[in-house]
This record gives sequence, structure tokens and C-alpha cells, in this order.
Amino acid sequence: QVQLVESGGGLVQAGGSLRLSCTASGSIVSMNGMGWFRQAPGKKRELVAHITSSGRISYTDPVRGRFTISRDNAKNTVYLQMNNLKPEDTAVYYCNAQLSLPKLPGEYDYWGQGTQVTVSS
Repeated sequence: QVQLVESGGGLVQAGGSLRLSCTASGSIVSMNGMGWFRQAPGKKRELVAHITSSGRISYTDPVRGRFTISRDNAKNTVYLQMNNLKPEDTAVYYCNAQLSLPKLPGEYDYWGQGTQVTVSS
């Protein structure tokens, strides 16, 4: 039973910071690509940041320079450090990971339950 568990969301004022964490638990061989998505009211889910198994990182333009994605493979955890938050960052943030599982080929896509980030003006 593989799960991605997120934490770190909350309510902050504009200009504040939050650090999101997402930890995979269960029988996992490795975490491959990992990323953060978000979905604001009335909008489709969008990719915020992504990090590959080799450490290659990408960001969506609105967060570049403010957000930082990182990973700790030993802890099966991916982080999203969010600085200088803006009201337009308000959304539900979802962790996503492609996982290699025991005795199974390829990789499998898992999602966290989502954590609310609200930025007040």
C-alpha cells in the first residue's frame, strides 16, 4: 500500500513563506520523477515544479525564482520551498511521483491527497 503524504500547507500573508513536504511510504524501490502540481478555483491543475531522478529541475514561469523543489531519496521525500508568496499562488497543491515498485516493471504514478495553500493580500 503505497501512499504519498503531504504536509506544510496553511494560511500566510503575501510575502510569506511555506515549505511543503511529501513523503512516500510503503514498498518502494525508488522514487523517479517527482513534482508538485496545483489547482486554483476555476482553473485546471498545472505543473508547478518537477525534478527528475538525476536532479534536473524545471519550474513554471510564475514561480521561477520564488519556489525551490528538492528531494531526499533516503527519506523518499520531495520538498517545495515557497518564498515571497503571492495571492495568485493560492491553490490546492498536489504531490506527484513516479515510483518503481518491487517485482514490477516500469514505474507507477501516484498522487498525494492535496494540501491547501492560501495567501492573503
